[in-house]
Amino acid sequence: MSRRLAALAAVAALGTGLLAGCADDGSGPAAGGSSGGGGGGGGRTTLTVGVFGAFGLKEAGLYDAYMKLHPDIEIKQTSIERNENYYPQLLTHLGTGSGLADIQAVEVSNIAEVTATQSGKLEDLSKASGVNKDDFLPWKWAEATTKDGRTVGLGTDTGPTGICYRKDLFAKAGLPTDREAVGKLWAGDWNKYLEVGRQYKAKAPSGSAFVDSASGVLNSITGSSAIRYYDEDGKVVYKSNPAVKQAWDTAAAFATGGLTAKLQQFQPTWDQGFANASFATVSCPAWMLGYIQDKAGAAGKDKWDVAAAPKPSNWGGSFLTVPSSGKHKAEAAKLAAWLTAPAQQATLFEKRGSFPSAKAAYGLPAVADAKHAYFGGAPIGQIFAKAAEGTPVQILGPKDQIIQQNLSDIGMLQVDQKGKSPQQGWDAAVKALDNALDQ
Repeated sequence: MSRRLAALAAVAALGTGLLAGCADDGSGPAAGGSSGGGGGGGGRTTLTVGVFGAFGLKEAGLYDAYMKLHPDIEIKQTSIERNENYYPQLLTHLGTGSGLADIQAVEVSNIAEVTATQSGKLEDLSKASGVNKDDFLPWKWAEATTKDGRTVGLGTDTGPTGICYRKDLFAKAGLPTDREAVGKLWAGDWNKYLEVGRQYKAKAPSGSAFVDSASGVLNSITGSSAIRYYDEDGKVVYKSNPAVKQAWDTAAAFATGGLTAKLQQFQPTWDQGFANASFATVSCPAWMLGYIQDKAGAAGKDKWDVAAAPKPSNWGGSFLTVPSSGKHKAEAAKLAAWLTAPAQQATLFEKRGSFPSAKAAYGLPAVADAKHAYFGGAPIGQIFAKAAEGTPVQILGPKDQIIQQNLSDIGMLQVDQKGKSPQQGWDAAVKALDNALDQ
């Protein structure tokens, strides 16, 4: 289960920008739905949608709204709670051409593999009625587009990242607390974020560290690079990529400099760290705001705020695809186009906290005027829209998630928690990845 999905699963419905728990596991991506969907009763066409977790489309009322607009359509959703169970089954069903829903969701960590290896079994949605390429963020559109120009997935949401910080801890450490002033402290350079950490440590309140984990810093920095683990030719280049080396060195400096709380994200001790004010900052995509509110509780209200990250970065997001084996491909493509249109993405953000991948939604009131009461009324719509629009078009590879997890959880975690040197941590991660990638 990806860390983003773990966060989505953990958070109850707490208001704007917040998310709810997972649905029950099913038996497969379509959870028993017929291949391509079936005919509905009374002359209605039934369209099936296969998703993972509490995806949000149903919970936000979008299916009901579509069926009201189209009385001849009935939508049935099935959900498998964990993507780690959902995705392998999806690949199996794509391989056999059976057992698929009319629409299948794909998580961003899997979209590169799906686009590279399964595009021939999916519809080109760039040609679907109601789809406008210019509505989407260029980098989001590119993530599901093949080299020959077929777009097999429409983005539902994305994960533009800011820095969430504790105003009370910043004040005690003699740092500014206004979100604009805080953002200026490290604007444009992750090494400035490191320097602010050193300033914080000099006057840190007892029992608090500047940042939660070195791994979180590593992932945020690499998330702001156009090229990280793969190059334009699909070659694994993380070992030689200067951007990854710089990210590693900067994140490791947080660990060796005593600036972290030495926690592992999405573990119980990390959750407790929010409640105990164990750290002053954390890299936070839009979807994490609800997680922080849940874990920090009522005592953290108005103590947390959110500022711009040093550089625009992305963490998370999903897509909708339409399998070519379906019996109702045109109707499914029309539904996928409607669900990912700007107005519906704005509704999904308003109701579920999933930040739009359709840049055309950023000017709509539900996004442009969005503020988060828990985070001191922070204008989250504006903050995260700016981050999303500034994120580079990033090259994704089929094993991105494996590389990231090993660098973070095998390599950097040893530096942060076990006192290993940055070189020892790097060597351990590379050894694990050589085995995982058969290199």
